[in-house]
Amino acid sequence: MRVPLGRIAHTRSGDKGDTANIGVIALKEWHYPTLAREVTAERVKAFFGPLVKGEVERFELPNLGALNFLLHGALGGGGTLSLRVDAQGKTLGAALLRMEIELDEYEFGL
Repeated sequence: MRVPLGRIAHTRSGDKGDTANIGVIALKEWHYPTLAREVTAERVKAFFGPLVKGEVERFELPNLGALNFLLHGALGGGGTLSLRVDAQGKTLGAALLRMEIELDEYEFGL
């Protein structure tokens, strides 16, 4: 079944210059393998489309049940240069929770 990422994870996001940072953390330990499989750098880049001008890097933190993404060129120049409403990337994590992922009932914990 397809569900929003927010059904099995929460996020934290911020910035450094023109690079946004999004941490995706599994709500339950058994959800981490699903995150690692479904939430790839390529899918995150595609989800944000032209908003992210540069590459997307993914770092795995299995001991924390988390993934960390760096979205380069995602903030229109950064907080002091950008005319974007969210020049610090604080809402990007919340937006990513809307990305749909595929999981079965076992993975969801039903």
